[in-house]
This record gives sequence, C-alpha cells and structure tokens, in this order.
Amino acid sequence: MVRKFDFLVIGSGIAGMSFALKVAHKGKVALICKAGLEEANTFFAQGGIASVTNLAVDNFEKHIEDTMIAGDWISDRTAVEKVVRNAPEQINELIKWGVNFDKKDNGDFDLHKEGGHSEFRILHHKDNTGAEIQDSLIETVKNHPNITVFENFFAVEIITQHHLGIIVTRYTPGIKCYGAYVLNEATGEVDTFLSKVTVMATGGCEAVYRNTTNPLVATGDGIAMVYRAKGAVNDMEFIQFHPTALFHPGDRPSFLITEAMRGYGAVLRTQDGKEFMQKYDSRLSLAPRDIVARAIDNEMKQRGDDHVYLDVTHKDPEETKKHFPNIYKKCLSLGIDITKDYIPVAPAAHYLCGGITVDLDGQSSIRRLYALGECSCTGLHGGNRLASNSLIEAVVYADAAAKHALSVLERYDFNEDIPEWNDEGTISTEERVLITQSMKEVNQIMESYVGIVRSNLRLTRAWNRLDILYEETEKLFKSSKATRELCELRNMINVGYLITRQAMERKESRGLHYTIDYPRKKE
Repeated sequence: MVRKFDFLVIGSGIAGMSFALKVAHKGKVALICKAGLEEANTFFAQGGIASVTNLAVDNFEKHIEDTMIAGDWISDRTAVEKVVRNAPEQINELIKWGVNFDKKDNGDFDLHKEGGHSEFRILHHKDNTGAEIQDSLIETVKNHPNITVFENFFAVEIITQHHLGIIVTRYTPGIKCYGAYVLNEATGEVDTFLSKVTVMATGGCEAVYRNTTNPLVATGDGIAMVYRAKGAVNDMEFIQFHPTALFHPGDRPSFLITEAMRGYGAVLRTQDGKEFMQKYDSRLSLAPRDIVARAIDNEMKQRGDDHVYLDVTHKDPEETKKHFPNIYKKCLSLGIDITKDYIPVAPAAHYLCGGITVDLDGQSSIRRLYALGECSCTGLHGGNRLASNSLIEAVVYADAAAKHALSVLERYDFNEDIPEWNDEGTISTEERVLITQSMKEVNQIMESYVGIVRSNLRLTRAWNRLDILYEETEKLFKSSKATRELCELRNMINVGYLITRQAMERKESRGLHYTIDYPRKKE
C-alpha cells in the first residue's frame, strides 16, 4: 500500500510530537510509532528539563558554561547557545500544550539542581517530568485533525535514489529522502510512505546494552537507517551511563534513580557503608555523571561487588516522599523503604550524546531529512550530556526544524516513481531463536567490551564478534520476510558497530569515552 503525507515523522517522543504539532497547520502529518505512543524515552525522563528562568541568580552565560564544561569542551558552542537562549520560549510552549511544572506556594517554579549545574534551573513535575510532558503532548496530538498516528508500525528503511536503481555511496552529493518503507505489524506487509519532508525522531540506542534504563524499543533504528542510506553519523562513542540505576537482578530495563536525588542530598556508599566519592572528585556525589559512573564501576570492580548504595536516610522522610513519590513507591514494592534503607544502585546505559549529524536547523546530510532528539547529533552535548539538557534540546530543535521545513515545503513534491517493497521469494522466519540469541549476544558484547571503561583489545574483540553477527543477520534478512524483531536486530548490530568503530578511532580518553590505553592526563 502507498500512503502520502506532507510530513512523515518517525518516532513519538517529545521531539517527534513537538515537530508534528508545529507543522500540522500547514499539511498532513503521519506519526509513526513502533509501539504505543507512551513508549518513548521521554516518558521515562524523571529528572526534569533545564532552562534559565530565575534571572535573579541565573543567566544564559552560566548555563552555556556549565554545558561546555560537562561536554568536555567538545560541544559546538553555537548549538549550545541556540538551545540555552531559546529554552525559556519553548518552556512557555510546553506550558501552553498543558504541561504542569511544579511551583512553590508563591507561584515561582520549584527548581531543582543536578550534577554539573551551577544554579537551580531544573523545572520538573515531581519525579516523573517526562511522563507529564509525554501525556500532555499525546493528548494534544490525538486532538489534532491533521495528524494521523500509526501505532505498531515499524520503519524498515528510508527511501532514497538507491531505490530507483541509482548507486549511492558516502561520497554521492545530493542524496534525497522521499519517505520510508514501513512495516504494518497487523498485516505483516511493508507499506510505502511517500513524503515531502521526513523527520527521524527515533530516540536512543541503549537497548544494545544488557543493563539499560531505556525502554527496550531504544534499538537505534533511525541512526541505523540513516547510516545504511549513507548519511553522516557522529560521536557514537559517547554513551552516557547513568550512575544510579536501581539494582534489581532480572529487571530490564533498569528502574532509574534520578540524579535529582543526589542534588537533594543523597550520598553514595560502598556495601560496608563507607562514602567513597571524596577519592574521585571534590564535588563528591554531585560530580558529573561520567565521573560518578566510573567511580562506582571502579569500586565495584575493586571490591568484587555488583552494586553500591545510595543513602537518603538522613533527610526528612516526609520531604523525601513528597519529592520522589514514584521512586519511594517502586522501592517499597521491593521491600526497600528509602527513608530508612539504603538503595542498591549500579550504572546502566542511559543516553547517547552522538547520532545523526545535523545542522542548526536539524537537517541531516541527506536532503529533505531532519533528525531530532536523542537520535541526532546537534553538537550540544559534545563528550558528555549535562543533566536535563536533552528534553530542552528536543523542543528547541523541533521548533527550528519545523520553521525550516515550512519555509521550503513548497519546493518539494512526492516522488511517484518509487517502487513498492519487494519481498518476493522470501520466507517467513520460523527460527525466532536465531534472532533472540543474536540479540543477547549483542547485549553481552557491548556490555563486556564497549562499556564504561574500554581498551583497544576489548574494542577489537567487539568488532570481530559483531562482524560475524552482521554477516549472519544480513543473510537472514535477505531470505526472510521483514519482521520487527529481525529489523531491530539489524539495527542493533549496525549501531553496536558504529559505537565500537568510533570508539576505536578516538585515540584519547575524553568525556564519556574512557580507555585504559589512553588514560586521561591529570590536569
């Protein structure tokens, strides 16, 4: 089946939905979600959204400087300034769409402070800010007559000149995107979605790791699709591991214990109850995430422990329950009363700082194709993301991309020559065990060899193992009907390869990329 939309948005988090809402008054929008509308990383973002709002103590320059420091000076300053200076306007837009941020009795925002921030500037809704934003946007999207939501539809490939029989390489100038081939899971058929403008907003890729805080839909689909279409992808080596995921064996994804809890005063301790952050950083438990994650990883390895503790028992119990109701409830369900008991935590893959390379308008290296949110590499994060900068980046760039797309929309038309998906001669794969086992192998490889601390030997081993899986999976893909699981496996292998390759190419320890072969010099 061929479907036509002015705008094709692949992904339903804050980036995709914001873009859809900002362009829908000018054309028909298809919003593709591989699962349900709620199942996006946005929904799980507990901490909040960073923006300068209290001008009595805070200013743009401070937020810019904090971001540059956290990014280990690899961040693109122009992108940083763009996000920081446009943040307040986009916060107002979110409020217009129905997002409720917590306020004090006097009506001012109740601002949090998180690791790496020099001031209190995190707007939040209790400890489930992402869910509040996601729910508000879903309601607004569902009520818009020009937006059609396609749940349980899975984008398989973006469509370029390659599908017209033209040879496309990484050096081909003027690659164009004409839409995407999308699997309708209800029918098992791959539909052709033609569009004037396509937006990739597929989120991150942390499900390639065994321990992750991300929903398991985060398989790097958009990044893999754009890479296969010969688009530019950068900074994939910078994977942020959240230092404090709840340690509860068997849980996947891991439940996140927000960084705001350390901002509130929680202290990290080893299993014998001793504090340890003083050995690693003068900022103690409020050091940036990469430092805290490596410190925990080091303590666990040295002591042979599988977790450390986060201690908030010295704080007022009622205040703790008020600030962190969901964390309190979740831990209590496992027999942990956080007002009296230490919380067992361990690092888990959390956020990707790299992705599809885009300019200040969110345009990728492929024409007519934008990338927004976690799947994009704007240059904001550099070597490490400053806490709570991701949600604001998504809305600021959604706004920029929407304005640019609307300014050029009339120049584009549908490409009617695109052939429909051809799966003639392929069989339905009954051997699901081949796919599930390969997925587990990808998780093991990435966790063991491309984790918080890396080495040339480990990266080479990962590369070789992924190469074998790549050959096996491509062979299976060419001989089978497309299924979501098989496509996800392909994408996970592609993304694992990109993380590993770009980690091998960076001959230094910088930001989130730490290798024992190039230890960072003491400053």
